[in-house]
Amino acid sequence: MTNYPVKLTELVEDISSITDRREKAEVLIEIADRFSEVRVPADIALKPYEENHRAPACESDAFVWAVDQADGTLKFYFDVLNPQGLSAMAISVIIAETLSGQPLETVATISDDVIFDIFGKEISMGKGAGLMGILTLIRRAAKQRLAAH
Repeated sequence: MTNYPVKLTELVEDISSITDRREKAEVLIEIADRFSEVRVPADIALKPYEENHRAPACESDAFVWAVDQADGTLKFYFDVLNPQGLSAMAISVIIAETLSGQPLETVATISDDVIFDIFGKEISMGKGAGLMGILTLIRRAAKQRLAAH
């Protein structure tokens, strides 16, 4: 967790301290319940979404947008087309709440390990790959902005 910003570190510590799998799942569902707060607004994107916003390997059809902010940071928005895609919704909320507004260098170097730190080592390969696909898009957006400067 060395490269996590404070808000993400705190959230990861809170979730990883929960040892009961059912309780951890309930916490993640509660986080996913806030998904409407991070859903992409109509002034940024309308369906059908452009494929370059689709998270690679995500079975829940997750999409990611990185919007430039006046302070040089990014604000992240998402959509998850599968209504059962609670893990994708949860990671979207976590990213939006903890990485939006963070320095580009921080976002560009977030490790895939955060997926295991949040969801546990027992996450399926398919689900893990999809959630990492979401992270790939936010890192790519940050790296593109850094390269442009």
